[in-house]
Amino acid sequence: MELFHEPNFDWMGKKWYFISVSLALLAAGLISIAVHHGLVYGIEFRSGTQVLVKFAKAPDVGAIRNELVRENWRGASIQSIGPASEHSVMIELPLGKGATGGEALDAGKAAIIKALIGLYGGSEQGKVDFNNASAKTVEDHLLVADPLGLAAKGLNTATSTYQSLAGAMVKFRDTPPQSGLIANFQQLAGVSGVTPAVLGVLEKDFYLSGFTVRNTQIVGPKVGSDLRREAVYVTLAGLAAMLVYIWFRFELIYGVSAVIAVFHDVLITIGLFSLFGKEITLSVIAALLTLVGYSMNDTIVTFDRVRENLPSSKRGDFGELVNRSINQTLSRTILTSGLTFLAVLSLYLFGGDVIHGFAFAMVVGVIIGTYSSFAIASPLLVFWQTRVGKGQVKGKRKVYEREVAAAKR
Repeated sequence: MELFHEPNFDWMGKKWYFISVSLALLAAGLISIAVHHGLVYGIEFRSGTQVLVKFAKAPDVGAIRNELVRENWRGASIQSIGPASEHSVMIELPLGKGATGGEALDAGKAAIIKALIGLYGGSEQGKVDFNNASAKTVEDHLLVADPLGLAAKGLNTATSTYQSLAGAMVKFRDTPPQSGLIANFQQLAGVSGVTPAVLGVLEKDFYLSGFTVRNTQIVGPKVGSDLRREAVYVTLAGLAAMLVYIWFRFELIYGVSAVIAVFHDVLITIGLFSLFGKEITLSVIAALLTLVGYSMNDTIVTFDRVRENLPSSKRGDFGELVNRSINQTLSRTILTSGLTFLAVLSLYLFGGDVIHGFAFAMVVGVIIGTYSSFAIASPLLVFWQTRVGKGQVKGKRKVYEREVAAAKR
């Protein structure tokens, strides 16, 4: 399928426009990183406590932050997650200066929960919050109160029954539409095994707060530092392996041009993350590695067509050869990149907050990766072959002709 019939765009003639755009984007990203004193890292890289909280009603973010400051916890990041109707908030606390170890991390989680209880808890003396209680906690209270009178049947029978009953109630609480929050204990009346006596124990021993902690993530400083270092190593190792492969498959300048183009793609993508204030998380690193492979593949397709066209090229007209090669692969590039772009754009628009960073990196990466194959990698190749490596075009053409003749034999 061809979208264009024999296109004849002068890509190399407009290379300075492309390079100017790239330099502007790179400069904007680097300035943004400098102004913000570095990138915004996710909790995986900077160590601290991250708690996802769902509220019964719209929370007051300012009040939560003020409550944490009152408890001497500054630097909290609080942002809404998902649709406004879900009332979900992600709260992050960095590790305190000089603090180390699991106790310091647990203190961050405890501070968040304490602040939320003060604002939305509605706690009652001696009672436990059912919306944040584990199944084991509920089981222990039922076992002590024994509302079903199972003690006479033996401890094992009572334990297994109340364990199953507590699990069923907690599962009901955590399943939509409740999603971790119930407003009245009578909502549990429909759970199998729940009797008025069981509800009586719940009302006596528990209360219902206006929030629930849906997820907690705690990362220590050593883990965060190791992850940052390993992310850099993995990216560099991937680029080095691709350089060696292209060197072997084509020649060194092809590999150098492709790797520089990929560096260009990664730096622009990271710069846009800084410009838009988005976090660099593990999923974003995965997207950047995917971007590296995608951009490299697109560049190799163009370079392979350049290699195929070498026998028919005129000596010294390498720029025209590259132009023709890009135009010949243009339909393929637009089809593959266009379909990939639609897929990742759908993830960005409808995929939710969990993969938002990954999808944003992929949306940017598909555009920049496709652009760099003809706007950065190809001009670099032309520059080397026509300005630095004069006479190599003809030599490479002869090498390719010998390879084709050997393959035919």
